[in-house]
Amino acid sequence: MSDARGGRRIGEVAAAAGVTIRTLHHYESIGLLTPAGRTEAGYRIYDDDSVQRIYRICVLRRLGMSLDQIGRALDGDEWTLTESLQAHLDEVEERLAAAQRLRSGLVQLLADDPSHQLDLMEVLTDMTKLDRPVEQRIQILVYADLEAAMDFLVDVFDLGPGELTRDGDGVPVHGSVDAGDGQLWLHPESPEFRLASPRSLGAATATTAVMVNDVDAHHDRAKERGAEIVYAPVDQPYGYREYSARDPEGGLWSFMKSLADESS
Repeated sequence: MSDARGGRRIGEVAAAAGVTIRTLHHYESIGLLTPAGRTEAGYRIYDDDSVQRIYRICVLRRLGMSLDQIGRALDGDEWTLTESLQAHLDEVEERLAAAQRLRSGLVQLLADDPSHQLDLMEVLTDMTKLDRPVEQRIQILVYADLEAAMDFLVDVFDLGPGELTRDGDGVPVHGSVDAGDGQLWLHPESPEFRLASPRSLGAATATTAVMVNDVDAHHDRAKERGAEIVYAPVDQPYGYREYSARDPEGGLWSFMKSLADESS
């Protein structure tokens, strides 16, 4: 529903863009997208310029750019609306071409010999280009104390905003925090599913890696707020500057940035 002041409310814009309201809040918090204003009731509203910017953000995300790269591109006028539309059109045309090749290949196989391996390989290639069933990845971390873990991740590791869900007895059963363009879910320990915190296991079985704007500044903040630092910021041979730290239950984290981004 359009607002009386001529803008669109956040729920409508989020639904149209295929993102969550929380995502738009995050874009606002990092300065990537600013609402045109608010209604008298305090709801965010977005005007035509805001909608154009959201469209460009969505297109550049589809092209694989990070939020940092998108911010620099848009603020530097490197991607106008026309350029974004052209990039989007190029992607659509590529998918249409793949669909046409796939159709032609299937028709040919049915008309000839369906067991022809070379043609089947070509069909598989076009199927891969056309079918993209994976829409989003969410990493789930297991903790014995969800509330304490969330407080730490938001306050010390600067993730967020955090949201905690409780059952009817007030016991935390689910948590979520934003980490840049992704989201992390927090899950309680569960013997039924053999889910245990690193603290209960006595070892971490995985590492959570998060890209940050400034590795050294993030390290200094985390250290000042009591994080256990595994190693200080260092330039790695695989092209990233990173440091590693543990959360209160022994989970291993790496915070990093591409050295190519730092030199640009």
